[in-house]
Amino acid sequence: MKTRSLMVVDDSMIFRNRIARLAIGERLPGVTVVALAGDGGQAIEQARLHRPDFVTMDLTMPVMDGPACLEALRTVLPDARVLVVSALSDRATALKAMTKGAHGFLLKPFSDTQLVESLQELMA
Repeated sequence: MKTRSLMVVDDSMIFRNRIARLAIGERLPGVTVVALAGDGGQAIEQARLHRPDFVTMDLTMPVMDGPACLEALRTVLPDARVLVVSALSDRATALKAMTKGAHGFLLKPFSDTQLVESLQELMA
């Protein structure tokens, strides 16, 4: 089985750790968390360094927000698939994220099952 690498980007350490813990669980075999980032600037730095296959990303972050980071990631990692994980629930926000390069959208708060299923879809 091919190992798939994941970077988790969220300004909340609680959410970063929760996503990372669930991503490396038995429900998602073959996933390795290669980087954690607390803002968009760190995310671009880590993306260049680790070249992850998949990214989960919050939209509301300091330094560089999600939409700006999504655009920058498209040039750094054109083939990476991105799941936006955000508390911003309006449709326009989700659509804007999709036009900037996101491949999926998961609303906070989410259950463990919802996250695993969203990651499985992203990685399919």
